[in-house]
Amino acid sequence: MEKINVLYISIEGNTKNFVKNLSEYAKNEHDQDEQKPVINAKEISEQTDFSNETDNFFAFVPTYLDGGNGIDNGVKELMTNVLGEYIHYNNNARKCIGVVGSGNRNFNEQYCLTARRYAKAFNCDLVADFELRGTSRDVTRVYEALINESSKH
Repeated sequence: MEKINVLYISIEGNTKNFVKNLSEYAKNEHDQDEQKPVINAKEISEQTDFSNETDNFFAFVPTYLDGGNGIDNGVKELMTNVLGEYIHYNNNARKCIGVVGSGNRNFNEQYCLTARRYAKAFNCDLVADFELRGTSRDVTRVYEALINESSKH
């Protein structure tokens, strides 16, 4: 496995920061052991031209809600919808092999709700999660989870 592809959206910079740290960690791991994959990250935003993904990828998505608790009175997601639209574009969803979620644990059941919804919608696993910008331990844990999940596909 040469690389792990990641599509992500970042609203306040937390997910972007985490993916940057993850990419640097993966590069260091690869430099020490060429068998370890690097991260190929692609940020999706309102300015992104939709295209057909040809390789498997993981989606990294934070949770931002505007109304509803996601449990018994609905949910209205906001700001991350373009990533979902990108994955729904043509056959991209077939290439989504896992989702990594982020959020704030203070929101209890809503923590990583968007990621859980993506995993269900795209028929893949919620591979890992991290809070806010994550920690160095989260980076290591998520990297290993991506490798493990990639090996199944």
